[in-house]
Amino acid sequence: MSFWLDQLVNGLTTGSIYALIALGYTMVYGVLQLINFAHGEVFMLGSFAGFGVIVAAGGADVSGPMVALVILLALVAAGAASAASATAIERLAYRPLRNAPRLAPLISAIGVSVFLSHLVDDGFLNGEGRYYPQVFPADTIEIGALTISYLQVFLMASSVAMMLGLSYFIRSTRTGKSIRAVSENRENASLMGIDVNRAIVATFIIGAIMAGFAGVLYGLFYSTIRGSMGFLPGIKAFTAAVLGGIGSIPGAVVGGYCLGLTETVGRELLNEIPGVNLPNEWRDVIAFGLLVVILIFRPTGIFGERVSKRA
Repeated sequence: MSFWLDQLVNGLTTGSIYALIALGYTMVYGVLQLINFAHGEVFMLGSFAGFGVIVAAGGADVSGPMVALVILLALVAAGAASAASATAIERLAYRPLRNAPRLAPLISAIGVSVFLSHLVDDGFLNGEGRYYPQVFPADTIEIGALTISYLQVFLMASSVAMMLGLSYFIRSTRTGKSIRAVSENRENASLMGIDVNRAIVATFIIGAIMAGFAGVLYGLFYSTIRGSMGFLPGIKAFTAAVLGGIGSIPGAVVGGYCLGLTETVGRELLNEIPGVNLPNEWRDVIAFGLLVVILIFRPTGIFGERVSKRA
């Protein structure tokens, strides 16, 4: 029982990161009906911004009450860096191509993704990764048969808090309502006096902030970061968004947690079959296999709705 509870916690921890990144994909798609394939690199840049703050503050030597302050500053720096990069991507790679054929901005985003990944890896890191300072104590909490680390508690709790904050922002603020209006009908929103460009930029910024926060949490949990780190989590977060229903904010959250649990618990369940011993790398096979199954049997996802186009 203890083993399966640990796997459940690992799945929820991983799912929290996927869910935060997936929010950016689903929000941009909800407004522009396009996939921002440079979103993984926005996540990567946020992770490095947080890394810089933690290192400047003393790295692993930070202790006591200073840990909370340093983590807060790292999250702020990550959110700011990701927001700035997403704004630049929207302005340079998306806005000029907004009325172009749908394939054009997609290719542009992929180009930005490859450029940023190689710029960081080859231009600044010489192909080497960086180790995130571990500022959290290694102590664990035991609740019955469950053992959970302080870092996992922080990661899951902070992720839920961020998602709840985003939900409130989208539903209750003027900017959030503008984003919802533009996602419903861009032309009608413009006729109602809503600044469509501003709403689109706000969408990129909000999704990027969530990705930046996820970048810090990823670095703290997985320890190693590099310029190419955005690719796999980015594609998995996209899978989570599709699973939940691309364009649906609740769907992105549910999809993230479902994918995280499927990766961790699913592999262990398969290993229970006599003669089966799948290595950890099979988590990726399971994740992308799930994406194929979703696209075949329910392409609209869990919360997605089938929309028929009129001629």
